[in-house]
Amino acid sequence: MKRNEKKWTPTLMKAGWSAFPNIIIEKQRALGLDALDMNILLHLVQYWWLEENVPHPSVATIAEALNVTPRTIQKRITRLQNAKLITREERRTSKFGSQTNLYRFDGLIKACQPFAEEKIAEMKKKADDKQARVKRKKPKLVVNNDAQA
Repeated sequence: MKRNEKKWTPTLMKAGWSAFPNIIIEKQRALGLDALDMNILLHLVQYWWLEENVPHPSVATIAEALNVTPRTIQKRITRLQNAKLITREERRTSKFGSQTNLYRFDGLIKACQPFAEEKIAEMKKKADDKQARVKRKKPKLVVNNDAQA
C-alpha cells in the first residue's frame, strides 16, 4: 500500500482503489472490448472486494459515473453477457419490483486464462533467457597451479 501511496498519494488511495488484472487491459481488443466496455468493467470491479460478495451497482449509478444514458449501459451489459464475458443475475422481489442485478465475471476470467498462461510463459522465457545471458557474460577465472613461470 505504501508504494501505491507514493505513486498516487495517500489521499487518493484512502478514497478507494481496485485490483484489476493487467492481462484484461492488454488483451481488451482480443476479447472484443472497447473503451466503454472497459469502463463498465472497471466500474463493476470497484464493487467487488470479496469473491462471494459479487458487485451489484444500479445501471443508473454506472451510467451517471460514465456520463452515458442508462439505456446505453443496459445495451452494453447485454452485449457483454451475450459475449459470455459477464453474467447478470436479476433479483426480482415482485412482479413489478427488483433489486439491482448481480454481476459475475466467470466468463471474462475463463476467456483471459489462455492469454494469462501465454504471458506467464513469455515472462518465464524472458527471465530464463536473461539468466542464460548473465551466465555467459561471467568470465571464468582459470588458475593453473601446475604451470610455473
